[in-house]
Parts: sequence; C-alpha cells; structure tokens
Amino acid sequence: MNLFRSTLLAVATVLIATPLTHALGSEDAIKQQLKIYRSIPAAQRPAIFLRLAADIHTLPAGPDKVELADDLVNEVTEGDNGLKTLQAAGDTLNSALAESPIAAEGGTPPEPYISLAKIARYMHVTATLDDPLFAKALQTLAEEDAAVERADFTLNDLHGNTVTLSKLRGKVVVVNFWATWCPPCRLEMPDLDAIYTRLQPRGLVVLAITADDATKVKAFLAKNGYHLPVLLDPGKTVSKRFYVDGIPKTFVFNPEGKLAGVAIDQTGERQFLALLAAAGLRP
Repeated sequence: MNLFRSTLLAVATVLIATPLTHALGSEDAIKQQLKIYRSIPAAQRPAIFLRLAADIHTLPAGPDKVELADDLVNEVTEGDNGLKTLQAAGDTLNSALAESPIAAEGGTPPEPYISLAKIARYMHVTATLDDPLFAKALQTLAEEDAAVERADFTLNDLHGNTVTLSKLRGKVVVVNFWATWCPPCRLEMPDLDAIYTRLQPRGLVVLAITADDATKVKAFLAKNGYHLPVLLDPGKTVSKRFYVDGIPKTFVFNPEGKLAGVAIDQTGERQFLALLAAAGLRP
C-alpha cells in the first residue's frame, strides 16, 4: 500500500469516527472530507453529507461558502444517497447563492446556478432561489432536453453493426454515456447490466455509448461478464449532441421517443427502476 493511499485511509478513518453530533469545523476540514468521500462506505455517506450540509450552512456568507456548497451538490449526486440528503445539499447551495449571488460572465449562468438547476430538474429537489440566473439555468436545461429529444444518431456497436436511435421507437430506450476509466461508471455498471438482463426480454433497450477504444471496451466487458450493448462514439459527436458535460450520464426515452428522465451521475438500481417506470416500463 503506497503512502498516499495509507494517508487517505487514515484520514477517512478519523473522519468517519468523528461524532456526527458535532460540527466538523473549518472550511479546510469540510474540503478534506469532500475529497475523500469515495473512501467512505456508501452506506455511511448520507449521514456524512447531511453533516457537511449543516456545517456549510453555518459558514459566513461569501464565495467560499458558495464553492463548498456547489462541491457538495456535485458529490451528493453520485450514487443513491436519498432525497433527504439531496434536499439538504440543495438547500445549502440555494441559501449560499441567495446570500452571495454570483455575477454572470457573458450571459451564461455560473456553474453553481447550473448545479442547483440540475438537481432541481432531474433529482426532485425543491429550490426556491429567486434569481434570474437560476431561472436562466433552468431554461437552458429545458432547451437542451428538448434538443436531445429531437436528436438522432447512428453508431457502430462492437461487432460493426449499426444502431440508429430513431429505429427503436416502440421500445423503452436507455442511452448511457460512460467510459472504462470512469470510477462512477464502473460502480453503476453492475446495476445497469442486471436491469438490462432482467428486462431485455420485455423490450428494454440499453445503449451504452463510449469514446473508449473498442479493444479496451471488449476486455472490460469480458472481465466483468457484462452483457450491455456498447456503441462507439470515438469523436464524441453524439456525446456533444446530448450535452454530456460529465459521465456517467443517462437518458431514458419512452416508446414514443419522448425523454422520460435524465440521470446526471452514478445511478443505483432503485433510481434506474424509477426512471424506467416514468417511461412506462415496470419490473
């Protein structure tokens, strides 16, 4: 075990052992915990995130508080941490932006407004921020989703066969953007593969799109025994058309080709099934 990993594990052990009834303290302590959250068991993360939300909420207003709240929102969306945890993180960012609005550069909403808009639009978080930049961020996401719903593509799978999205009308289609090198992608893959295996006989289509080299992808699938159909997007043409700014990211289309749901980060089985139910397919 190298020194860096040993240090991370030691820090994680101390932080996990810290009683959650007491504030973690300084901005530096909060930053440190946000850096090492992936070393904390998934079952313990919601409690840690809730404590961090409370601690950030007590910090003095200012850009540092907004940055920490934004970081928290971007981390809490990874995995199934529950609506209570998501709402706490969203409330913290909502409050931080209300206290310290950020000026736009070139008319584009700054990233914290986009982060808040994403969890409000896609993760059922209630946001009450009365700010034209937040409203614009929500509008931007709605416009992007409308463009995604109109988009079509044809890509090759690992066997050289072409797959066209529009030809799959009549089925529930999951379009998942991922990569072999992406830790959250690797973590969600077992759940997505299991759901595909279970529901494919009922017409579910999953298209796992990656810019990775085909040889790497084949080795990854074989090593893990996954069955997902993979499409190759070497120039990220389709990824850009779907406004993918981070992976994993998942789009679910109903049989009419309408966008039924979007997952903006690593997604668990319960969350995947909820998206499929919104598209009309229940297990």
